[in-house]
Amino acid sequence: MPSFKLICLLLCLCVVTAPLSAEEPPFDPSRLEVTTLVTQVKQPMELAVAPDGRVFYIEIKGQLKVYDPQTRQTQLAGEVVVTTAQENGLIGLALDPNFKDNNWIYLQYSPPEFSGQHVSRFTLVDGKLDMASEKVLLKYEEQRLQCCHHAGSLEFGPDGCLFIGTGDNTHPHGDSHGYAPIDERADKFPWDAQKSSANTKSYNGKVLRIRPLADGTYEVPDGNLFPKDGSQGHPEIYVMGCRNPWRISVDQKTGYLYWGEVGPDAGGDGPRGPRGYDEINQAKKAGNFGWPYFIADNQAYNDVDFTTEKIGEKFDPAHPINDSPNNTGSRELPPATEAFIYYHGASFEKFPEVGSGGRTACAGPSYDFDAANPSTTKFPPHFSRCLFVYEWSRHWILAVHLTGDSEIASIEPFMPDHKFTRPVDLQFGPDGALYMLEYGETWGVNDDAKLVRIDYVRGNRPPSAIASAENNTGKEPLAVKLSSEGTKDKDGDDLKYAWHAYRAGEEKPTPKLLSTEANPELTFSEPGVFNVELKVTDPQGAEAVASVPVIVGNARPTVSFVSPQDGDFFDSLAAIRYQLKVSDIEDGTSDFEEADETGAPEIDLEAPRRAAVNMTLGTGSIPRGPGGDVSDNDPIGLKLMKKSDCFNCHAVDGLRVGPPFLKVAEKYRDNPEALEASVKRVREGSAGVWGKVPMLPHSQHSVEEIRDMVAWVYSLEKDSAVRVFDGFVGNIELTAEEADKAGYVQLEASYRDLGAGEIPPLVGTAKVFLRQRKVEAEAADEIGGPRTLGGHTASDGKFLGAINHNHFARFNQIPLDQVGSLVFRVTSAGSGGRIEARLGAIDGPVIASAPVEVNGSWDAFHDVSSPIEPQAGRHDIYIVFLNAERQGGLMNLDSVTFAPAK
Repeated sequence: MPSFKLICLLLCLCVVTAPLSAEEPPFDPSRLEVTTLVTQVKQPMELAVAPDGRVFYIEIKGQLKVYDPQTRQTQLAGEVVVTTAQENGLIGLALDPNFKDNNWIYLQYSPPEFSGQHVSRFTLVDGKLDMASEKVLLKYEEQRLQCCHHAGSLEFGPDGCLFIGTGDNTHPHGDSHGYAPIDERADKFPWDAQKSSANTKSYNGKVLRIRPLADGTYEVPDGNLFPKDGSQGHPEIYVMGCRNPWRISVDQKTGYLYWGEVGPDAGGDGPRGPRGYDEINQAKKAGNFGWPYFIADNQAYNDVDFTTEKIGEKFDPAHPINDSPNNTGSRELPPATEAFIYYHGASFEKFPEVGSGGRTACAGPSYDFDAANPSTTKFPPHFSRCLFVYEWSRHWILAVHLTGDSEIASIEPFMPDHKFTRPVDLQFGPDGALYMLEYGETWGVNDDAKLVRIDYVRGNRPPSAIASAENNTGKEPLAVKLSSEGTKDKDGDDLKYAWHAYRAGEEKPTPKLLSTEANPELTFSEPGVFNVELKVTDPQGAEAVASVPVIVGNARPTVSFVSPQDGDFFDSLAAIRYQLKVSDIEDGTSDFEEADETGAPEIDLEAPRRAAVNMTLGTGSIPRGPGGDVSDNDPIGLKLMKKSDCFNCHAVDGLRVGPPFLKVAEKYRDNPEALEASVKRVREGSAGVWGKVPMLPHSQHSVEEIRDMVAWVYSLEKDSAVRVFDGFVGNIELTAEEADKAGYVQLEASYRDLGAGEIPPLVGTAKVFLRQRKVEAEAADEIGGPRTLGGHTASDGKFLGAINHNHFARFNQIPLDQVGSLVFRVTSAGSGGRIEARLGAIDGPVIASAPVEVNGSWDAFHDVSSPIEPQAGRHDIYIVFLNAERQGGLMNLDSVTFAPAK
């Protein structure tokens, strides 16, 4: 007979191993859903979620903004005056642990009149930042002779201590070649991190820890790295030996500090020491984390005499010594601590989950499941005791499952099928949902920057409906293929389908059931403008609706460019000669030879404004046109519009069935009440706002999705004036200044037909992009190996760097019949080598070759060129970098110019 103790043990085991209750079923990754809260955010830095659910976030130019979940509106809460030179600005944000009662908010920012940073406390009064309430807790100086690394991050621990991330304030390039920046020469102070990260009497390259007091001062808590009397180092220092800890986090359960350490650029191990690594660090207690003497798992750099370039001994992680003349603190430093997680640019066996590519490590929040939290969207128990880490450069988030003593149990990709566009800060809200700022695609101001919320959605989820139509415009009888492809139920339920049709514009439409098939083929015999609606229903009765227009009685004209062709070059000295071809069933054709052969009527080529070409000059590389394939780089609103039917009836700056989106933006964007009214019209449909043809309802989209779409439309502005050229043929001339500034020329041709009785006129369009002869290297269609570097300040351009032997960059479909030579803008302080241009493949025929000599600088770009033999047609060009003897650190490539034949 089992003993009483054994029975108790068995009962405990049953409790521990019992499955989750019906209220909390096993984790289902598909229930993680992303909702966009705010778009058009400008260079966001950090966020903080208040107890009442308001989301505060900062933008680098000094703005503090707040999103209210009740009104779904964003307001400017305040603004501090900052300098944004050398990556300075408003860089840190935290709410007081007792924010609900005291309304205290902490900002870390760069005053223009002070060479360094302020950490200040402000009070919010009626939701606005009271500038007179500022209490400067801490200020610390930085050198401003050279760029960069200011870090910037604020986070409170569970004991009320404020952690402050500060960067090493050291130039990342120069003669260190991407290894340890320990240049001790008299004029190289900004290139020596021993002045900051390894200096116990510097606040730079650290994470500081203080306890703010009610009077606006602070005290030094017990447990920091150095004694409170300052005899060995600044007493505020919690951890030292940091390079650029620009995202920190504190586990609210354990009090442990985490931060992402942005590492150096060296692409491979060398005589000076290890290659560059990024790190996720964990500090269970105060310590020295090694920079600039050690990296990753305490891999040591060598001492270097930068005058003679003599390589000395490796530094000792057990006994690091700072002998730099720029050191004002202790010579003997605490022993170095290894990184928690670390990785380089290539695939890494120790942590395969991190992948490969650029490196900008960030440490996010920890999560603990709270069963008492009534929120239905809180993260599930699956993520309890998880640290969320993320990559600004690689666009991923990882959930690091921790053991009971906060060691790594496993690492899990978080939402791997969702593209996060450079996550820059993560925080859990009181609702247990994850809030995130996405910085956007490039360094600078991005249209796709946004604030989002990630929920875990429980219960039955309604289906999503997608309706599309093939051949939905034309003469009667019109055979239309209707499709529900893409319609799905997230819970896997079987759906019922019902297609209805009614005439658009009817005040009280009487829908007619057309079919209950998923993808029916139907014939419309009567002329008219119809709304065809798909309704799908799951077994629980949840519904979703999608609509498509069908226009019967008039065929849309077809338009094409006879010249120029998409992808041709443009030159400032040569006019762009365009010629259009238009064919329309009712109106005829502009090709008179075709008219003679087929008997079709001839279009009157002199008819005013029947055909036109809009010319727009764009910056950057050629984009994918709206209405084309969805790009990962597209803002969320544009992605949703491309997947919907928006571009069937609207163009950005040209006339179709509905008004150009630019005109909509110009009319409404400055009206604070217009957005919600537009959302309502898009969702429910409208008539008479812009013309006779009604806008069909779009109830297949959620209110949040439509808000994203409308917000994208409102954001549109003309980068430069759109010039209109009437007629089927014409010349377009650019000034030298226009041609120099334009990254591309967009030509959009349009032809508006005459309509057919009551059926409105339709517009056919065609678009071509003309490219500049000078193409930025980082805009290559494929980059095999090199990294995009630069862009640290407003004056720094981007380029391809970290180039090794056999790396390449591919440029698609270059019209080589318009090219006489290739010009490469290069520089090298490394190995140098040779650039080859190869035709069609990485091992294709060599059509150009140019040597790249070492010029001793990574910044002094100059041109090298090579003629090419005459080539016919368009080809993919592979630019291949070669130096079999030295292999690594060959050169930097800024641009490739496809010069015309002389």
